[in-house]
Amino acid sequence: MEHAILVLNAGSSSIKFAVYRRSNKNTLDVLYRGEIDGIGQQGRFVIQKTSESVTTSGAFLLDEKISVIKHEDALLILFDWIEQHTSELQFIAAGHRVVHGGIDFSGPVIMDAKVETQLEKLIPLAPLHQPHHLAAIRTLHQLKPEMVQVACFDTAFHRSMPLVEQIYAIPRIFFKTGIRHYGFHGLSYEYIARVLPDYLDKAAQGRVIVAHLGHGASMCALKDGKSMATTMTFTPLDGLPMGTRSGSVDPAVVLYLQREKGMTVEAVSDLLHNQSGLLGMSGISSDMQELLASDHPHAVEAVELFVYRVARELGSLAAALGGLDALVFTAGIGEHAPSVRAKICHAATWLGVCLDEIANQRNESRITEANSPVSAWVIPTNEELIIAQQAYTLASARLDIEQPLADSH
Repeated sequence: MEHAILVLNAGSSSIKFAVYRRSNKNTLDVLYRGEIDGIGQQGRFVIQKTSESVTTSGAFLLDEKISVIKHEDALLILFDWIEQHTSELQFIAAGHRVVHGGIDFSGPVIMDAKVETQLEKLIPLAPLHQPHHLAAIRTLHQLKPEMVQVACFDTAFHRSMPLVEQIYAIPRIFFKTGIRHYGFHGLSYEYIARVLPDYLDKAAQGRVIVAHLGHGASMCALKDGKSMATTMTFTPLDGLPMGTRSGSVDPAVVLYLQREKGMTVEAVSDLLHNQSGLLGMSGISSDMQELLASDHPHAVEAVELFVYRVARELGSLAAALGGLDALVFTAGIGEHAPSVRAKICHAATWLGVCLDEIANQRNESRITEANSPVSAWVIPTNEELIIAQQAYTLASARLDIEQPLADSH
C-alpha cells in the first residue's frame, strides 16, 4: 500500500483538508483536497480530485449540502468518505495547521498529552484559531487513536528573528512571561523561502520581502531564507488591515473604548477581529475583489488604505533588512489582484521597483522590467505541502519508515 498523509486545517465553522500520497519518486503528491464548511448549521461538503500538479485542481468529485453540528460530525463524514475512496492508501499521519506554538516550539511536533497541555495555554493568544485546531486533534484521536498526529505551527518559522525584533519596550518581566513578537503565516513563508531559488537563483539568499496578502494579511522580511522581521506580532490581529481584522491600532484606542464608551473586553475583541479591516472601512465587504468592483467612495478608500499600509510596511521591512533585492506577492490578493499589486509597486518605485504593466496583468511570475533594480514576483504559496512534508518526516521517523522524501515543492 502507498503511504499517505491527511492535512487538516480546522476553523471555527469549517475543516479544510487534503490527501497527499507518496509517489514512486519519493515526493508527496496531492490527490484530493476539499472542505466541510457551515459546521453548526446547514453545511457543504466539497472534494476535488487533483491532477499530478500539486497546484492544479480538477473537477469536483463531490459537492453536496450536509448538516453538521460539531467538528466531530464533520470528521466522521470525512473519514467515512476517505475509507470508501482510498483503500489503496495507508495513512501514516495527520498533519494539522496550528496557528500558535509559542516560544516552546520552533518546529513541528508529534502530539501527545504534554504538548496538548502546552498548546491549550496559548488559546488566549489566538482565540479565533487555537481552540478549533485542538478540537480537531482531540476528535481525530478519538476516531483514530493509532494515527500519528503532527502539529505544524504558523509561528515556528519566525523563531529566527533577532531579539530586537521580538521584544516590546515594556518591563522585561513581561517578555519572560511570553509577551513578545511571535509572527504568523510561517508555513506560507517557509514554502516561499524554499522555492525562492527556483525563481531568483542566488538572489534568493539576499534581502527579500514576502507579502502574504489575503483575508488574513502579513509581510515578512527574509535574509538568507530566514525570517528577520514580520508585521504580525503578539497575535494575528496586529500589522496590516485584513478582511475583518483591524491590524495595528493605538493601544489607547482599546482603553478609550472601554473607559469612555463602556465596551466590554468581549465587545472590543469582536470589533477588532470581526467588524474591522476592509469590511469595517468600506461598510460593504471584506472581499477585495468585491471592493475593487465597486465605485462606492468607501470601497475605494478601503482599497487605498490597504495599499498604503502595505507600502508603508514595505519601507519599514526594507529598513530592517538594510535594503531590498526582491519583493514577492502571494496568497489570495497577492496572487489574483493585479491592480492591487500595481498600486503597491508604484508606491515602491523609490525602492527600485519598476513594474512591467503587461507582465503584471498577465499574472506572470516576474512582474518587473528586466532592468528593475528590485525584482517583484508572484509566487503561489502552498502551506498544505509544507504541513504534509513535516508530518511525513516526523511520522516516518516514529514508525521506522526508511524512505526519506526527495526535495520537492
